[in-house]
Formats: sequence, C-alpha cells, structure tokens
Amino acid sequence: MKALMDWIDDRSGIRSLVKEALYEKVPGGARWRYVWGSCLTFVFFTQVVTGTLLWMFYSPSTQTAWESVYYLEYHVAGGWFLRGVHHYMAQAMIVLLVLHLMQVVIDGAYKAPRELNFWFGIMMLGVTLALSLTGYLLPWDQKGYWATAVATNLMAEVPIIGPAIQKIVVGGVEYGHHTLTRFFALHAGVLPASLVGLVVVHIYLFRKHGIHVKEPRPKRDSYFWPDQVLKDGVACLAVLLAVVTLTIYFHGAPLGPPADPSNEFPARPEWYFLFLFQLLKYVPAFWGAVIIPAFLVLWMFLQPFIGKTKAGHNFNVGFWWTLIAGSVALTALAISEDQANLKHGAAIEEANWQAERGVKIATNDGIPTAGAVSLLRKDPENLGRRLFASHCSSCHRYNGHDGRGYPVDDPQSAADLAGFASVEWITELLDHDHYTSAKYFGGTEFKDGTMARKVLAKYTEEEKKLLPEIARLLANGAELPYESALDEEKKEELLGLFYNDDFKFEDGRACIECHDIDSEEEGYAPDLTGYGSREWLIAFIENPEDSRFYGKKNDRMPCYGRDSKLKSEEIEIVVDWLRSKPSNF
Repeated sequence: MKALMDWIDDRSGIRSLVKEALYEKVPGGARWRYVWGSCLTFVFFTQVVTGTLLWMFYSPSTQTAWESVYYLEYHVAGGWFLRGVHHYMAQAMIVLLVLHLMQVVIDGAYKAPRELNFWFGIMMLGVTLALSLTGYLLPWDQKGYWATAVATNLMAEVPIIGPAIQKIVVGGVEYGHHTLTRFFALHAGVLPASLVGLVVVHIYLFRKHGIHVKEPRPKRDSYFWPDQVLKDGVACLAVLLAVVTLTIYFHGAPLGPPADPSNEFPARPEWYFLFLFQLLKYVPAFWGAVIIPAFLVLWMFLQPFIGKTKAGHNFNVGFWWTLIAGSVALTALAISEDQANLKHGAAIEEANWQAERGVKIATNDGIPTAGAVSLLRKDPENLGRRLFASHCSSCHRYNGHDGRGYPVDDPQSAADLAGFASVEWITELLDHDHYTSAKYFGGTEFKDGTMARKVLAKYTEEEKKLLPEIARLLANGAELPYESALDEEKKEELLGLFYNDDFKFEDGRACIECHDIDSEEEGYAPDLTGYGSREWLIAFIENPEDSRFYGKKNDRMPCYGRDSKLKSEEIEIVVDWLRSKPSNF
C-alpha cells in the first residue's frame, strides 16, 4: 500500500497538498463561527450528488415533467427521500450563505485585501437564489408554474431591456415547453457550473489571504486538523440531521397538481422570497423589483469601501441587521395575511385536494398519453366541483362554500345542496325553521309560500314525529350511493302514511293532495316520484319550469338544459357530483 501511495505521490504531489490543507494554521484557534464555509461546501456537494441522481429520472418537457417527478416520488424506492433531501438542502444553503455573509461582515473580513472574496460570496448568493428559482418550475406543478410566471413577469419591469430579457427567459410570449427546457438548462448546467467556478475562486482567495481574526487573539493558534475539522464535521452533521428530519417529517418535497394554464392558482414564492412578495404590495412594481434590489446589490458591493472607517463598519453591520429584521418582518406579515385570508386558505386546500386527487387517479388509472394535465381536466369529481362553483354557487352553496371550499361574496339566495335529498337533508327541509332559513328557502319566494305558512308552521307535535318517516320515504327514491335502500315492506308502510287521509295539516290537506309520488296523478306542487334521483335531478336542472316541477312558480332557477346554458354531459357531471357524498364529507 505504501508503495502505491508513493507512486501516486511521486506523480501528483498529493501528500504535500493534503498536508497543506490539513495543517493550515487557524489564527486564534478553532472556533464554531468558522464552520459556515465548510458547511456550505458540504451542502453544495450534497446538492450535486442528489441533483445528479434526480437528473437520471427527470424528463424535461411539459408532457412528461410532472409524470417523471410523480414516478420518482411514488414508484421509485427512496425517491421521495432523495427529492426531499435535495429540496430542503437547497433551503439550508440559502440560510447558511446569509449566516456566512453576516459573520464575514461582523468580523470585518470584507475589508481590504479581501474585497474580491466578499464580492464572490455575494455573487454565490445570487447564483444560489437563481438555482432555487429555476428549480421551482421543474416539477411542472401548479405552484411552480404560477410562481415562476409571477417572478418572470417582474423582469419586464426593467427599463428598455426588461421585456426582451423576459422573452428570452420564457422562450417566447407564453409559458410552455421552451420555458421548462431553458429553466432546466440553467438549473442543471449553467448555474451549477457558474457556482463551481465561483467556489473555486472563493477558496483560492481564502487560502491566499487566510482567516481574518480580531486582535488580540482569544486563544493560541492551532491547526485546521484536527480541531477545526472536528467542529466543521459536527456542524455538517447537524445540517444533515436537520435536513433529514424535515424530509422525513414532511415525507419529502411537495408535489402539487399538474400545471394547468387554464386553472389559475394564487401562487406564493418560497419563504425566502416572501419578503419581496410582501414589499410589492406597498411599492410600485418597478421600485420593488428593480430600484430597491439594485440599490441593495450596489450597497453590498460598496461595503468594503464604506467600512474603511469604524463608523462605516458599524453602519454596514447595522444595515445588515436592519435588512434581515425587515425581511423577517415582511415575511411574517405575508404569512399572517395569508392565514387571515379565507380565499387564499381555500385555494391552498383546493390545490392540496387536486394534488391528492391527481396522484390517486395516476396511481389507479395511469397517466394518459395527453399528459398529466388531463388527469384533472377530465376527472368528473374535479369537473363537478368546478361546474357547481361557476354555474350554481352564485345562489346555492355546498356546505357553506362554492363547492371547492372558496367562500362566496354574494349572499346565499337558494338552498345549500350538500347532502341533497338525503334523509338528514329532507328531515331538516320539513322543519319550518330550517325551511325558512338561508340554508334552504330563506332567500327565495317560497319562504312565505303555502308550504311554509300553511303546512310546516302548523305541525302538531304528533305530526312532527312522523316527519322523519316521510323523509325516509322521499330519500329512498333518491337512491343515493351512501344511503341504504328501504325494503319493500317498509316502503309500502311509508307510502301508506304518505297517502293516509288521516295525516292532514291545518288546512285539511294531506301531502298527496299537492305532491305526487309513485302514481299516475299530477299535483300542482313538484312531483316527488324519484325525488333527488339521478333522473329526477337531471330533468329538474334541465328545465325547472316543467309542470313536473315548479312550473310558472319557478323562482329564478335557470333552465340550464332547455336554454343551452350547460351541455347534457355537464349537467350529468354536476348531478353525479352532488349525489356522490353526504353533507359532512
């Protein structure tokens, strides 16, 4: 073995290189504040390794990007862990870079003759942020797509050359395949190569000038090995443990629903860009995206000259603390506002639902050749929610929202249809207080109609006890998939109650005198035969003015089928969606 090492050393001089690296003097002794550089080197190496492995599974096209990430996440052993480590290590790198720069500024290690090295550190921070931004788009999910659209739109704010830069980055006037391939080329090729070059020069300049230490030195000088190496190793291990913990806790990195340009998403940038997102709420886009960032970059590069005096150095340190405090405050404010924003919260819940739904469909049925975007575009469950939200929620509600979880600004003026025609829903409908409430007919003309005034308001206590039985009979006709059907004997018993002349109300009329159920006769109130069934509900939505339903007494309900407001298949999708779940789903 010694002979082999001698042979290698004779041709490479490796022993002298290792000795020079390990036995470099550390002025003032090993210290924990010197670990940031080694941690960053470790993190960058980890990113290169995990990124290369991810590259082996990734397919950079709008047709296959989401699919390849989905495959890695759910079908490759340990794929979720690999992707999670890469995701959280990237965020750790940004934190470590900021800490490293702060330590350099506080110690005054940015002053002559170390100006160049400080500037290279600033450039590394910029490249790292660019890596994060370009990597954000690669899964080609909703969050990445729309967040990138917002970020690249800000490029157009740069005077004269802004629109041209945006067009080059996007690959045209629309986001699509060329946007993805350009971001992938930047993320996997150009930016990592640039960072490697910056790191090499940074380390060279660091070795040239050595560690900056304040006088008098706190301890005697020591060597890099073993004292500082031990501290660096412990710090790197702590970073790795933190990243692994986050990866396991969140089960990897998030994967949203496939990117769909037709389905806008209220995207937010990653937490380290939230301060800029919040700032843009208070200042014009040109100032927030161009002037202020340009001023900060200029100030960073001028710090070595500003800090030549003690007052200038104190100003630099104070400005850094102010900048960090301001960024933290803006970030906290952005998070707080989002948490208080019901619509944003609903949008996040909807995106999470779509993500879970997309994964479920892909797992059960596979991904069609049209691409992952068609998973949700053709999904009846997703279409039902969206059709209800766009065509029904201006009057109706579904569990108090628009069907997708979004609150509705307009006041509710028709019934809440969650659990429509179920035993629970009909039982409440037959109660006067519920019937006249906003949940049912409180926002319609029927609130003061015959049913409310002369029937529901006049029940005796004995009659009220029979109403759940009537509700069971009517709900049986709906044949809802989540409720059990009545046996024939029980159905006949309840039909007898419905037709029973002894079961009359204050004005002497029984149910059958107005409504029809399972007979050839016609009443002048809606026909309850098959009430809430698929056929009944389709016919009702198509034409509520039919004599079978409201007739001329229809109160604002559009005739979606008769007037061609919805296609037949769209009505069927809404009906199937309404009937698929109980109200407490």
